Amino acid sequence: MNLSRRSLLRSSAGVAALGAAAGCLSEPGDDGNPDGSRGGYAAFFALWDWAQEVSGDAMTFTNPVDVGEMGHGWEPPADLQRNVAGSDVFVYLDTAEFSWAQNVAGELADEDTDVALIDAMDGLENQLLPIDRETQADREPADYDFDPEAVSVGDFDVYDSQTGDETAYWHGDHWHGELPAIPVDGSAAVEGVFEDDEGRVLPLGEDEQFQFDARVIDGANEAVLEIESEGDRVVLHGSETGRTRVVFELVADGQVVWDTSADNMTAEVVEELGDDTAPEFYDPHVWADPVLAQQMVETIADELGDIDPDNAAVYEDNAAAYVERLEGVHDQFETLAAEAERDVAVLAGHDSFQYVEHRYDFEIHTPVGISPDAAETESDISESIAVVEEHDIDTILYDPFETPNPDEDVPRMVELLLENTDADEYAPITPAEGTTAEWNEQGWGWVGQMEEVTIPSLRRALGAE
Repeated sequence: MNLSRRSLLRSSAGVAALGAAAGCLSEPGDDGNPDGSRGGYAAFFALWDWAQEVSGDAMTFTNPVDVGEMGHGWEPPADLQRNVAGSDVFVYLDTAEFSWAQNVAGELADEDTDVALIDAMDGLENQLLPIDRETQADREPADYDFDPEAVSVGDFDVYDSQTGDETAYWHGDHWHGELPAIPVDGSAAVEGVFEDDEGRVLPLGEDEQFQFDARVIDGANEAVLEIESEGDRVVLHGSETGRTRVVFELVADGQVVWDTSADNMTAEVVEELGDDTAPEFYDPHVWADPVLAQQMVETIADELGDIDPDNAAVYEDNAAAYVERLEGVHDQFETLAAEAERDVAVLAGHDSFQYVEHRYDFEIHTPVGISPDAAETESDISESIAVVEEHDIDTILYDPFETPNPDEDVPRMVELLLENTDADEYAPITPAEGTTAEWNEQGWGWVGQMEEVTIPSLRRALGAE
């Protein structure tokens, strides 16, 4: 990722320090698999699990992060870089939030070793969310029973789903602005906000009165992109480079009740996006999203196929089978969101689920931001108490890795919320950043943790049981 590569340069002092601690790099094979088979390292649990699923018996991967620890903020032992240098592959995330892995990868690249570096975030630049993303696209719909047959659209705004920035708006009978560029073999998503003539925001969603959709106009180039509606947003998938014209639609009961056919909008699919497509400060927790996880797994499979072409078909087939399981997790999240009685939960820990919140349209309030090392202030605690009370929340979520003993203890923040609110239960939740001794004994990988821990706990917290 270009953005993170610039971060590598900024963190050159850290690279040098790590290199000094680890000593000179060894040649591949010096500390690899002793039986001569191919193998590598993955930077933390989720990546290790995916690499294992994709490689099957063709390659063996090591997770250097011990059971009971999470990869975010982890400090490696001094000999790890030498061990990685003696393997065939290093799977990591090229982001400063995993600076140790980024530094190892940078040192390996500088020393021109034969270790193949796989950045699982490669290609996700235009899907990374800014930290503390706020947008007018998140405006609450009016508490009003609209008549789809009589609704009249007064204003229509389009927002870049990644940044939350307004990218275009409809004025009278014509457009102002433009759509974000769409990468070939990638996608860009936009959100719509419709207001009626009285300024009331229309509810959008797969289970709401209205849905947001789009289509390529008749006679325009349909081969350039594919369009998918997710109810409250439209995803534009780039098929081949070029331009085409699209019409946005407001749909109710399967029928188009309003559209922008009076003035079409151009959508452009480009070969490669510019360096500025990722936010300067972005949330790295992409691996928690089952849809982005599918892209990351496919990236790992493609890269392994290039490294080991004799087994490329094995990696492709394994990835395809695993992607089906990830799609099943996605379906479970969608069902959970549809059945939830409330759209807010409280997590007594750091914010590691923004991508899940954004995709499934519910909120997981946290007292602190994305850093697991951040400490709650008095105002943070008071705000969390207020959220619990406002939404009549009875189950407090927590991340087991926010405690020294993840199999037994809960964070102090959980106790504070239970003591100061009417909430009387707590439940674990995990973005699959690490594994506990209990989960490891159960053999739960990324899918297992989501299906056995995170989704059931979210069902309790959001009232979807």
